[in-house]
Amino acid sequence: MDRLDRAKPDAIIMHPGPINRGVEISGEVADSTRSKILNQVSHGVSVRMALLYLLAGRGEVEDSDENAH
Repeated sequence: MDRLDRAKPDAIIMHPGPINRGVEISGEVADSTRSKILNQVSHGVSVRMALLYLLAGRGEVEDSDENAH
């Protein structure tokens, strides 16, 4: 918490999860109002799936007359 108290007021806490409370991060910091860990974890799987989908080439848009601008 001391380090968080010294951080800028708009600094946020992020971690992709799962966290090891007391080892990687204290429970107090993980549960603080500045923590975005739950948001990051809940959205992380869908974001990673979307990125893998795009990187695998399945998200490519084919050139056609309909898509031409």
